[in-house]
Amino acid sequence: MADEVVERLWTDQVRRHDVDLVVAAGDLPFDYLEFLSSALDRPCVFVPGNHDVDLSGYANVRGLWTRAGLPARWPGPAGGVNADGAVVDVAGLRIAGLGGSIRYNDGPNQWTERQQARRLRRVTRLAAWRRLRDGRDVDVLLTHSPPLDCGDEPDAPHRGFACLHDGVRRLRPKLLLHGHIHPHGSPKPDRVLGRTRVVNVVGYKVVEVP
Repeated sequence: MADEVVERLWTDQVRRHDVDLVVAAGDLPFDYLEFLSSALDRPCVFVPGNHDVDLSGYANVRGLWTRAGLPARWPGPAGGVNADGAVVDVAGLRIAGLGGSIRYNDGPNQWTERQQARRLRRVTRLAAWRRLRDGRDVDVLLTHSPPLDCGDEPDAPHRGFACLHDGVRRLRPKLLLHGHIHPHGSPKPDRVLGRTRVVNVVGYKVVEVP
């Protein structure tokens, strides 16, 4: 899910969905994600979008959140796993995450193409190290923005990242889940990069990972 709150999911109706994991691709209220995770009794993995607060620099040490070495209140969703710039194993899936959008003003979670490519290189190194350790590949690449020319839009704020093409080639995920591109009443079809299915999850979709 991403970007648009689905009101009926913010009720007990959400319990009708039999899912293993809540995956959020950014720009959703954190209390919405907390409710979904609690109501479904399932973990939540997320990356921040360009309208989310800056979550960089926070660390959780034995249950205590710090920032720059000082105690701090974690502004993200309680219990949520922030996969931005990381590789996490949750609910049997290996998920690599890259939040944010292309830089178009001075807001948080915005990156130039070069900055995002640098962040991607770190993620691919983490994934390679884990693959060497246990032989497992990344199942899902979770991003806020789509790859360039693969479900993005021509206006500057909604242009995708070219580096994600290289990320798909290196990580070989089964799925790339992204948000940021609102349907505005028009269906957004899935796309394919190599063997990776690229899915726009604005609003929400129930997806089965093969």
